[in-house]
Amino acid sequence: MKMALQLLFAINLTLGSLTLSGCVAMDSQNQRPEDELPTNVPAALSVQLTQKLTIVAKAVGVQIYECGVDKNKLGVYTWNLKAPEAELFNSQGDPIGKHYAGPTWEARDGSKVVGQVKASDKGTDVNAIAWLLLNAKSNEGVGLFEHTTNVQRLNTVGGKAPADGCDQTRLGIVTRIPYTAKYYFYN
Repeated sequence: MKMALQLLFAINLTLGSLTLSGCVAMDSQNQRPEDELPTNVPAALSVQLTQKLTIVAKAVGVQIYECGVDKNKLGVYTWNLKAPEAELFNSQGDPIGKHYAGPTWEARDGSKVVGQVKASDKGTDVNAIAWLLLNAKSNEGVGLFEHTTNVQRLNTVGGKAPADGCDQTRLGIVTRIPYTAKYYFYN
């Protein structure tokens, strides 16, 4: 009996060590948001130093444009942004939500934040949509986005409206332009 108890104790000790080492390895693989603070952010898109980065999400999707009349130039036709449509992923590549018209970011837990553009910068790629700083206009639900106060859209690739192809004969035509971006959410 004593031998069986010693063997059981040794097995439990070994399993406990393996579990503990597995947890440590898992922690080192899970990056915290503060490990992913953006660099080279234009001053106009910076958040206050008192704000805390809570979530970093990669967006993969499209920017949807519709051919229509330019609101600022009579008789000129242009591609007007209708909405983004993207899936959001964490740094491990797991889906965490979606991004759509509003602009709205909705987490899988049902929490949402709707943004309002505060500042814009052309970014580093002339063929990509602008980088943005957005203020939270509203928050809804309990979860990932419930306390978000600011959102940065950085590191954009693609998504820019076509330079041509919109005229009176194409009014109402919709085009979907692929894009990716990193969104940084702050409280």
